[in-house]
Amino acid sequence: MTTSSTETATKGPIIGVLALQGAYDAHAKTIAALGATPRLVRLPTELKGLDGLIMPGGESTTMLKFLEQRGFFDLLKDFVHKVPTFGTCAGVILLAKDVTNPAQKSLGALDVTVERNAYGRQIDSAILHAESKLPGGPLEMVFIRAPRITRTGAPVEVLASRDENPVLVREGHLLAATFHPELSHDSRVHQLFLNMVRDHKENPA
Repeated sequence: MTTSSTETATKGPIIGVLALQGAYDAHAKTIAALGATPRLVRLPTELKGLDGLIMPGGESTTMLKFLEQRGFFDLLKDFVHKVPTFGTCAGVILLAKDVTNPAQKSLGALDVTVERNAYGRQIDSAILHAESKLPGGPLEMVFIRAPRITRTGAPVEVLASRDENPVLVREGHLLAATFHPELSHDSRVHQLFLNMVRDHKENPA
């Protein structure tokens, strides 16, 4: 099984990081620093034994091409409906029930509608600080060609917003951020996800 160079013998939860594209190693380093054990996931068989999964940013259409091989997409769809999963940027697009601009296949797990590339080109990227429902003051948010959440279903809790659009949301065992918390020195979003993973292990649905 392929593993991250940062995977250690710690007693923390085993968190998979989908390593098809994007800043997956930055996610792995962040959760390792928080006491979890990261494991890079490139094959569908590597979903087995995980306590949680992070789906990083990147290009969602490219990720889909990889996922459509070896039955990966169907296995991942089943996984994210049952096991704590955290999607960032392109990961939010893959998790969403509805995708626009243009429409795109998704895992249909998170009850939101996501508009792709909503904030323009990469040159329009930004680092913002805003209040959130996480304790500890303003949250640093790094946006890079970010999608926009244009609709949230009733079960979805909005934890942070940008210009009145949700940018950090939670629905049960699912967490999603349209920004890149792995590129920030602020690890509170990852810590929230690890707390969700531990709660799910102690109180499985």
